[in-house]
Amino acid sequence: MNVVLATLNAKFIHTSLALRCLKAYSERDFHIEIAEYTIKDPPMNIVSDLFSRDPDVVGFSCYIWNIEETIVVIDMLRKIKPSVKIVLGGPEVSYDTEYWLRRLPAVDCIVVGEGEETFHHLLTELQGEEKLHMVFGLAYRKRRGDEEEIIINPPRPKLDLSRLPSPHRFPEDVAQLPNRVVYFETSRGCPFMCQFCLSSIEVGVRYFDMERTKADLLYLIESGAKLIKFVDRTFNIKRDYALEIFKFLIENHRGCVFQFEITADIMRPEVLDYLAKHAPPGIFRFEIGVQSTNDPTNEAVKRRQNFAKLSRTVTAIRESGKIDQHLDLIAGLPHEDYDTFRKTFNDVFALRPEELQLGFLKMLRGTGLRHNADKYGYIYMDRSPYEILGNDVLPFSDIVRIKRVEDVLEKYWNAHRMDRTLLYLVDRVFESPFDFFQAFGDYWEERGWQKIGHQLEDLFSRLWSFLTEGGERIPAALEPDVALALMKYDYFLNHNYKPRKIWWPFTMEKRVAAYWLRRLAERPADVSDAFAAMALTEKELHKRAVIERLPFDLGAYLECGEIRRDAHTLLVVLYGADTGMTAGGERSGAGADAPGGRRGAEAGSAGRSARPFLLRIRPGEADGDQA
Repeated sequence: MNVVLATLNAKFIHTSLALRCLKAYSERDFHIEIAEYTIKDPPMNIVSDLFSRDPDVVGFSCYIWNIEETIVVIDMLRKIKPSVKIVLGGPEVSYDTEYWLRRLPAVDCIVVGEGEETFHHLLTELQGEEKLHMVFGLAYRKRRGDEEEIIINPPRPKLDLSRLPSPHRFPEDVAQLPNRVVYFETSRGCPFMCQFCLSSIEVGVRYFDMERTKADLLYLIESGAKLIKFVDRTFNIKRDYALEIFKFLIENHRGCVFQFEITADIMRPEVLDYLAKHAPPGIFRFEIGVQSTNDPTNEAVKRRQNFAKLSRTVTAIRESGKIDQHLDLIAGLPHEDYDTFRKTFNDVFALRPEELQLGFLKMLRGTGLRHNADKYGYIYMDRSPYEILGNDVLPFSDIVRIKRVEDVLEKYWNAHRMDRTLLYLVDRVFESPFDFFQAFGDYWEERGWQKIGHQLEDLFSRLWSFLTEGGERIPAALEPDVALALMKYDYFLNHNYKPRKIWWPFTMEKRVAAYWLRRLAERPADVSDAFAAMALTEKELHKRAVIERLPFDLGAYLECGEIRRDAHTLLVVLYGADTGMTAGGERSGAGADAPGGRRGAEAGSAGRSARPFLLRIRPGEADGDQA
């Protein structure tokens, strides 16, 4: 019997842990192939590939991001290969199972919940006497004459994780490890009961054996894996277990990056202290679900959260400079109207996470919130991803407004293209970060920019358009020349090579520019010892440097947040591999304690060859005869 396990991943770089778990458990008794596609692949291509494999059984792993695309493939496959057994599994079809079997007549069976033992038992029956009623955890259709009956067998007891073979030892996976995301689990289950999350349905947490976990991780690292994402719902729930794995990865990482979902308000101080002292910068990423800071909201969804403790943890991690943090928000939770969500956003943005993910509530099948949708007046999409369209306190009109915030937040803050500029605007100009992103998002929408693409220059010029043409949306506190100077600084640091063009008019006269380049070559110590140590000639500066005059003391602003106009700044940005930049440094603006977004005036942008230097000059210097 030829078995193919298939799924449609969201992106090519993703891999399916579920399929590998199923194959690892059943390959000792059956011939099993894994076939991974993406939701962007043409259905004809997917079906053609599946047909060429000549399967007797095809199992599809189903999630909210791929179910509708998978259904198209299933319907086509049934028509061209009527004899094939089509089996579904995964979180999307493990709930409302009868609905799925009635909606999808091309499907023979659905594996409900944990699939390893159930799928193996199903294959055994399909190869033998087909006593499907004996397979716990299976739903299937049975014909009685002209009538069809949906049978849902009793659920299967929780698996003993010590009996599961490793899903990470397939030789065919090794070649792609450096270019794909590896998903890894050290436990199953979640101790919390958040009513919007499927993990709340399973009570208790089960752990895989520590030594097996370490062996698998070491195998993946030594085989070339570059990014491993742990799928544990609350990785740090068991302090000693988490700390032991952190220590193991620190000792064996070899440059691999590891991402974890953690609950920040239960992170123990000794774990934080250990990470701050021992973790190499950049190898750990933490994803922290905040969702809401509104107490009535958290109470309604049975979410226990101490935001004060969470804030202390996030702040301590940020100040260590070792770990990037991704904080999540959910718009549309019960009792969270536009104003309280604004407060939630501002509360979390104040923590300055490297990434702030603004998502919208999805009414997942099986969750308590979906069962109680009427209680809160929810309306939502009938088909996946079941995103809400409104509730009793958040109408669709407000959801649309918040989506504009999400759009510019993603393009500007999460992409880290102009951190210093944004921090100036949200801290000094607009009433709050949310108000800036909302006003800019509204302006973006009015201009129709959401319908067209953008280059880096477009993002800068569009923000400048908003600041200069936004009318009453722009507070009087804005100092346009300060904003423009910071935008120039950010723009130059976004390039690996000397930019061929700039998005603003270059107003410095040629004779003045020549004067400054000559002076930089003749008197480099006026800039800094580091600049002087490079001993650049005037010719080299012409080739590798860009210069701009800024109308205030940028160094003072970056260091202490003061806008001093008693001095100007000559900004000098050098490009090239021998500028002294180190690859893989800190991200521009990330985790900075200075108002400008960095710890020092000569700090650079992560992985880029741009290195900025600042020369403090007199306001009138080189404007006239000196040049």
